This record gives sequence, structure tokens and C-alpha cells, in this order.
Amino acid sequence: MPPRFLLFLFVVILIKIPVMSIGAADFPIFREAPAFRNGEQCPKMANIHIAMTLDKSYLRGSVAAVFSVLRHAMCPESISFHFLAQRHHELRRTIRSTFPDLTFTVYHFDANVVKGKISSSVRRALDHPLNYARIYLADLLPNSVTRIIYLDSDLVLVDDVAKLWSIDLHGHVLGAPEYCHANFTSYFSDSFWNDPKFTRTFQLREREPCYFNTGVMVIDLWKWREGGYRAKLDMWMKIQKRYRIYELGSLPPFLLVFAGGVEAVEHRWNQHGLGGDNLKGRCRNLHPGPVSLLHWSGKGKPWLRIDSKRACPLDSLWASYDLFR
Repeated sequence: MPPRFLLFLFVVILIKIPVMSIGAADFPIFREAPAFRNGEQCPKMANIHIAMTLDKSYLRGSVAAVFSVLRHAMCPESISFHFLAQRHHELRRTIRSTFPDLTFTVYHFDANVVKGKISSSVRRALDHPLNYARIYLADLLPNSVTRIIYLDSDLVLVDDVAKLWSIDLHGHVLGAPEYCHANFTSYFSDSFWNDPKFTRTFQLREREPCYFNTGVMVIDLWKWREGGYRAKLDMWMKIQKRYRIYELGSLPPFLLVFAGGVEAVEHRWNQHGLGGDNLKGRCRNLHPGPVSLLHWSGKGKPWLRIDSKRACPLDSLWASYDLFR
């Protein structure tokens, strides 16, 4: 063993230099967020439950999203976060150091759950196992959590999340902003539309099926569990592997199971598409109307565009929530 290395080991032992564990050094470091406290009217309020995924590549976006939720909440201490992650130990430490007062749980998501069910899509990022983790929320979270808001990692809120939490689902399993002007047929392949046994799926819906973005959803987990919706989504993923009926990752199974039976939420709660299209990620403007949530769905993520000095005008809104050090 070289003398210099022996000397290094001796110094480490003698003065107890902290040695960073392998894999932790490449995680981003964030500033500690300020403490957010409840207002006087909050003790009577029930907890709000929010679910998100955590991944190193999107961690900067996740931290900004959490910060935005807390910053605009009237009752931030009444919010519980539920994070789904694969490298859960490292990510738990990051969240705890960034948000020391946050109430949260990190659940290990086993990628083997979706092994063999994922088909390649128009963008590699859509094929990551964590994109499918929202399908298994009801299995991973305790049964005591009967309602959840699911949020993607590429968004920020500019309004109190309690307003979204309090919407009436009117007996539906899922609530989300709908977009009925979208060309619904474009989300599925000719293999789907040319086969009556597939197209029959939409014929018996309570109303015309509309597109909705799965990055912002309010879900009744009790009804989800009771109705076996995870199995229904799994079924469509297995059909996709055999017949190739769509190209857009985890979104089409949700459309196949829920479109036409979604509780419509105001569009202000998902100003989506700010990341541009899935191929070139061009800059986009806000849709007309009020805004409560900005969502950089699409290829262009604000933290990547900011770092590359190619930011879009709206990326400056996201940057005000960026805690990256």
C-alpha cells in the first residue's frame, strides 16, 4: 500500500474527517428553506396529503415544487407529503436537510413492479419506472390516507393548495383539469382505432372522453382501492406490450380507464405544456385565464434551460422557487 495513502487513512482516523458515502456526492445541494407556520384558523383543519415522486434527475424540480406549496399555503403545517423514490435513503436525507420542519414519508418504489410492462415512448424520460409510480399510490400509502393530491416534479403552485384539496369529486375517483378541445384520437395508434374491441372502451362512458394531464390529480384512494383501478391500469399496459396501441408512456392508460369519468377541475390548477413539445421543447406562453399552478410538462425543464443560458420568459417564475445552491 503506498505510503501517502496510509498517511491519508491515519489523518482521517485521527481527526475524524467525514467521508461522503459513495453515490451521495453527486446529489445536488440545496439551501435550507425557511420555516412556515400555520395561521390562527388552522388547528381545525384536517391534514392535506400530497404525493410526489423523487428522483435525482428531477430533484431540483421537486424541491422547488414543495417550496412553492409551503410558501403559498395558509396552513403549511397541516400538509403531509408522501414521496415515492427508488434511492430513498439519500433522497430522504436531502428532503430533511432542505425542509427540517416538513411532515413527510418516503416510500421505496420497487422498479420490478413495472418490469416488463413499460413500452418505449416518444421521449426516453417518459419510460422511467417512476413515471408509473402514481399507478401504485394506493398500494404504497397506508389505508388511513383516503384522499391524495398527486403532483409532478416540474411544476410550482402560486395559490393555496387547500383550494385544490377541497374540491368536491361528486363521487368520482379522480379529479383533474380537462381539455376537451384536444384531438383525443392522436393519443392512440391506428392499431387501437382500427380494433372494435379497443374503441368500445370509450363508447359506454358517462360523457365524451376528454384529455387530462396526469401531473395534477386529486384522487379518492378509498374508491380507487375499492374499484381495483390499479389492476385496470395494469391490464392496459399489458395490452400495450402486445398490440402497441399508444406512444406516450403512462398517460394513455389513465385516459383509457378514466377519460369521460373525471371530475373537471378549473384549468387554473394545471397551466401545463410550459416545457414545450416532447421533441424540441420550444418556449410557450400561458393559456388565457387565471393561474394557480404552472406546469413545465414537455421536454424543456426550467432548471436545465436556466443552467444552459437558454431560459424561456416563464422560466423566471420557476426560478423564484429554486433552492439549488
